[in-house]
Amino acid sequence: MTVRSKPSWSEVKARLADFDRAGLIGLVQDLYAASKDNQAFLHARFGLGDDVLKPYKTTIDRWLWPDVFKNQDTSVAKAKKAIADYKKAIGQPEGLAELMVFFCERAAGFSNDVGLQDEGYFDALVRMFAQALKAIDALPVEYRPLLLGRLDAVRRLGHNLGYGVGDDMDDLLAEHRFNGESR
Repeated sequence: MTVRSKPSWSEVKARLADFDRAGLIGLVQDLYAASKDNQAFLHARFGLGDDVLKPYKTTIDRWLWPDVFKNQDTSVAKAKKAIADYKKAIGQPEGLAELMVFFCERAAGFSNDVGLQDEGYFDALVRMFAQALKAIDALPVEYRPLLLGRLDAVRRLGHNLGYGVGDDMDDLLAEHRFNGESR
């Protein structure tokens, strides 16, 4: 028995070359039916539906604001994966910034509401806050005020959380404002 290594993209690509149009459409249909993640990816890629961000926000919400009465747990990694998945699907800068701000809102809100005291969770929140500021800075000026206002509300809430979260966000926002003024 021969041990084969893990198949690579080039092997898959070579097999795809054998498909005709109908075969490729059938394959994509099967992938679409196989998982909600695939559906969200294709909807985002093709700009289908009223809100392509909704499935990504739903995932972020589930993992950053779990139902504590159902003993659901948090997972920063799974919430961040939703943002990475959106980036692979379409990666529109406005959508990425929106998802990052939403991540911060949900993480800070949940922590404040249930009194979560988790240093790793807070570190992830502050890192995402910094990434959101950078993402917002790259957007056209007309998109910035609303998103920055939402992040400022997160920053204010961060002062209720402890572990220096609010102070770290103060520093990041002050640094961001300085960078924005120096351009």
